[in-house]
Amino acid sequence: MALRDTFKNKTALVTGAGSGIGAAIARALDAQGAIVHCADIDGAAAEQTARALSRATAHTLDVTDAPAMEALAERLYADNGHIDLLFNNAGIGHAGAVVDCTLDDWRAMLDVNVMGVVHGVHVFLPRMLAQAGPAHIVNTASGAGLIPLPGMAPYCAAKHAVVGLSQSLASELHDSNIQVTILCPGTINTNIVKRTQMRGQQAAKQQAKAVRHYKKHGASPDDVAADLLTDIHKKRMICVTPRREVGFGWLAQRLSPALTQRMLRLRMSSIMD
Repeated sequence: MALRDTFKNKTALVTGAGSGIGAAIARALDAQGAIVHCADIDGAAAEQTARALSRATAHTLDVTDAPAMEALAERLYADNGHIDLLFNNAGIGHAGAVVDCTLDDWRAMLDVNVMGVVHGVHVFLPRMLAQAGPAHIVNTASGAGLIPLPGMAPYCAAKHAVVGLSQSLASELHDSNIQVTILCPGTINTNIVKRTQMRGQQAAKQQAKAVRHYKKHGASPDDVAADLLTDIHKKRMICVTPRREVGFGWLAQRLSPALTQRMLRLRMSSIMD
């Protein structure tokens, strides 16, 4: 079966679709003939993404708001009767030593990056199980959900939680009509670094350096979306992208956690310090 056959005329919901990887996923789905619902806490950004697509609708959505997620699910199923592809993609960034992190930092990471995914799964999974035909849930984690990065503990904790949640979910759904894919991107050229909350005395300087690094070395979000759609088509559970960057780090972490920590300390120091 060709890639386009997997997505043509399928109905998809993408959270965090106003920019970055979410917007790229929406564009890639549209190019493959899908009907796309673009949701974002920034409704104007979601509308901008949707206007550029062939068959798309924008929704203003805060993924931390469980009743709002339930209301959107009710509306989409009333209008469409099904969601074939659910992309729980919305997320925020954070960097800083654990000693500098506030409890609000931890809560924000868990509320958006974990509970945002939980809310999506909670309201859509029962409906997707009840509908006819195959469906797919994609949860956006991060390379930081596979590889423990120093100076990013709250973010890593949240993304590791998404990986664990999604792997358990995939196992539970093994004999169902639903597949699960976990998106684990690495260094990607998006605005998430500019919006990332950074802690520490040198936070402003470190953020400026990180922004330059991501702009120079980051992969295109469109490449991420292309890798993801390929892996959905092939029914792969974990999509690492860029494959060389994240795949190498993931392999190294499994072979030698101690050596990997030394390597990561050097790498993060070169980016942030």
